[in-house]
Amino acid sequence: MINWEALRHIHVIRKLQAIIGQWFHSEIFFLDERGVVRNYDPADRQREFKNPLCANLLPKEASREAVLRFFREESEKLREVSISQTITRGPMGFERVAFVRIQEDNETLGWVAAYCYLDQSIGPKALQEAGVKVASLGLDRELFESAAERMKVLSDSEQKYFLELVDLVSQEIVAFHTEISKREDRIKLLNSELGNRYRYDQMIGKSKPMQELYSILDKVASTEATVLVQGENGTGKELIARSVHYNSPRKTASFITVNCSAFNENLLDSELFGHVKGSFTGAIKDKKGLFEAAHNGTLFLDEIGDMSLSMQVKLLRVLQQGTLTPVGGTEERKVNVRVVAATNRDLKSMIEEGTFREDLYYRINVINVHVPALRERKEDLPVLVDHFLITACKEKNLELKQLNARAMEKIYDYQWPGNVRELQNEIERLIVLSGAETRIGPDLLSARIRESSPGGGASAKSMGGFNLAGRLKDAVEELERAMIKEGLKRTKWNKSKLAKELGISRAGLIMKVEKYGMDKRKLARGEVA
Repeated sequence: MINWEALRHIHVIRKLQAIIGQWFHSEIFFLDERGVVRNYDPADRQREFKNPLCANLLPKEASREAVLRFFREESEKLREVSISQTITRGPMGFERVAFVRIQEDNETLGWVAAYCYLDQSIGPKALQEAGVKVASLGLDRELFESAAERMKVLSDSEQKYFLELVDLVSQEIVAFHTEISKREDRIKLLNSELGNRYRYDQMIGKSKPMQELYSILDKVASTEATVLVQGENGTGKELIARSVHYNSPRKTASFITVNCSAFNENLLDSELFGHVKGSFTGAIKDKKGLFEAAHNGTLFLDEIGDMSLSMQVKLLRVLQQGTLTPVGGTEERKVNVRVVAATNRDLKSMIEEGTFREDLYYRINVINVHVPALRERKEDLPVLVDHFLITACKEKNLELKQLNARAMEKIYDYQWPGNVRELQNEIERLIVLSGAETRIGPDLLSARIRESSPGGGASAKSMGGFNLAGRLKDAVEELERAMIKEGLKRTKWNKSKLAKELGISRAGLIMKVEKYGMDKRKLARGEVA
């Protein structure tokens, strides 16, 4: 079942409707499988119609019912035939209406109806007959004739482009419906996989990347190996370090965290290795460093990529020999500490640049753990959202809240550059703003999330900057190019799959790929910009 209400929020569909309205003065109506119009509310007095005939017919009850009855009857006729698109006479008898079937796997989900335009075959007799019909519906004949004069008259070639644009609307509806169905299937699958772990200590997720991460942590926990955790900010690197410690033989000893980027070099030296009284101004007594405080436990060095080269030398000495010398001291002290380091920087590139020591890199990179970004494991979003909602509502003693389908769709569409931390902050914000509401809609989401397009896709961005001026043929090609480019990325260059999605033959898609210079081999050789 298509979520008809959600379609009005889809950027590409809205843009296509705007183009068709501006160029052809036609209105786009979505009809369900019974022929009922799903994107028009007679009670909406604020809606402005691009089509002058709609502006006259739809506000009046009798003529409106004639138009809606026409849609129902025509869709009933279309159910009996196998054609995917057709052009027919409208309810007044002289105007033309385009119908394009919305179908998935040979199942009819509804129709896109474009109402309406004139073709060059229209004659005075047809207009006269229409005028009589209009009068029988209680409409002003002069207003009707004035509206008819302002309607677009399309040539055969213009009708072709018009129909292509209407067909694109149908394709976008099917693509949206398919994506939502896939998401729902993934959620169902996620919820049914009771055998898989959906959490590991404080980490949450049932996706394949997280299952692989859990498997690595199972193997690492019982060892004494040094661990390097790499991942973007907000992915939960400290949670992994805590998990390594509290599932290891050292779990009864201290777990200590230090952010290497929070101190300058001198302060970090004292913080890690301690100092003796009088070693610098303000050193009024001896102080143990964090290495000594973490003796027999675990020390988590966050943002190790921000450590200076001289500090890296001292750290390497502790890791290799298990000894340290406090600032200002002369005696070496033995420590037994397991180190877990973390960074969001590319240490290999830093080695090439000379800003990170290669010998230290190999010393801390005994076990490498990569934390997946949230955009790489979007199937975990329902579990994470539920967890944060339950936790926050419980802490605030509130009735449990829930995101509606449209809000969840926007959560899926957004790329989450701040990862899990950003998601958690957004959920807490929603709980505060929602007040007494238990069902949270997309209107409360932050603007950056609310206005995001699926996958940050190329087609949506292209449509966002779509130029409504210029030649129709060029605009259609621009839209076609954007859709194919985005589709190739989405399907990982599976032309058979994309051709099926676009409703064209594989050979036709290959020709268009060649036409628009998107051949993958040429791209790889740098022959295509």
